[in-house]
Amino acid sequence: MNAIIEPATVKKALSAHAAIGLVAGALLYIVSLTGTVAVFYQELQRVEQPNAPEMASIAPEAVQRGVEAVLASEAGQPSTTHLYVHLPDSELPRTTVTTDTQAVHLAQDGSIAGPEQIAWSDFLVKLHYTLNLPTLVGITIVGILGVMMLALAVSGVVAHPRIFRDAFRLRARNDNGVGLADWHNRLSVWTLPFSVAIALTGALIGLATITAYGIAADDYDGDVEAVYGPIFGEEGEADPRPAAVPDVAAVLAHMAREYPAVRPTYAILHDPLTMGQHVQIVGEHDQRLIFGEYYGFNADGGFTHVAGLADGEWGQQAAASTYQLHFGTFGGLAVKLAYLLFGVALTAICATGTYIWLGKRRRRGIEEPGLRGAWHGVIIGTPLALAITLSARLVMGNDFPFAITFWIVLAVAVAGGAEVMRRNSVTRIAASSPTV
Repeated sequence: MNAIIEPATVKKALSAHAAIGLVAGALLYIVSLTGTVAVFYQELQRVEQPNAPEMASIAPEAVQRGVEAVLASEAGQPSTTHLYVHLPDSELPRTTVTTDTQAVHLAQDGSIAGPEQIAWSDFLVKLHYTLNLPTLVGITIVGILGVMMLALAVSGVVAHPRIFRDAFRLRARNDNGVGLADWHNRLSVWTLPFSVAIALTGALIGLATITAYGIAADDYDGDVEAVYGPIFGEEGEADPRPAAVPDVAAVLAHMAREYPAVRPTYAILHDPLTMGQHVQIVGEHDQRLIFGEYYGFNADGGFTHVAGLADGEWGQQAAASTYQLHFGTFGGLAVKLAYLLFGVALTAICATGTYIWLGKRRRRGIEEPGLRGAWHGVIIGTPLALAITLSARLVMGNDFPFAITFWIVLAVAVAGGAEVMRRNSVTRIAASSPTV
């Protein structure tokens, strides 16, 4: 005998199904909005900490003094596995040394000028990359969202055969959501190449991580660095015996002498103060999408190899090009402004798509004021939460709990929007009911 499901149960199941769709739409919206803002990551750092020392360049000897000072300040602590020196460039003219435990700015002479304090900018990037979840879980979810965005872009074109023919047709009226749908479709056409590029690179960046972990677990005894080695260069054999500070000044002098057209952006010390240490320089190449080429050196400053990101296998070059294409860091301010414009349009597409979906359900007789109010909360609450956390950073300092505050504000906005819409719906129904 067939079981009979109560209509109320069916209604609850449909609402739950719709709520899951709403969560997916909300995450797409959050990732799109935060990605648009994160295009200006370097500029935001300067807003957060405007008094940090800035310089157009820094002498190799000053970098050497800074590295030695930072490593000396960590004496007696567990050895740092990697030390990064951000070298000044036009977008972020600061020299910053980052280890496993601290990040500090250097003055022009290489002395430590004080701690780096860019917690809000880092929070924003982590929100975009991982939704503030544990790294592997969060970046996998964001990668899946990239796949979803790519599928939505392609299926949207296929589902609307006249979408290109009507690329500049806008109907002003909003009857039955026509005007909103027109704007959604037009923005989708105008930004299609951008949307596909962002979705594809986002999916590649996100899912490459989980793929690397899977391959490492299956073939390399869990060593993820061994998976990335053929693409970005090998780590080398570890040797924990103590050693002197590597000669970073000689490395930078070699780069200036042998590769004058390359702009070093980072000096990376692997396993510093050990016999297994070595140095990598990340160097930018003009007219290339790659984030940079890796130049390898031994601890004495002797050149050893180039990883091949600039002229190696096409897969290496493609892998090295996804980051700049995704974040728009390859063409200066003009490209960043274009990414801002297209990013705002993509965020609007995410917002209007869910409104259109909810409108279609409403026209089929499925009244869900709570879900509609919750979506209002997402659309308004996300930028509001970002604004509140940024204001808190500027007023209350670097140690404010940005992630917790962001999600609390967003949750309150979603719950509040849902409750307001439910009450308004009940009031309208009561007002339209005949009185006896």
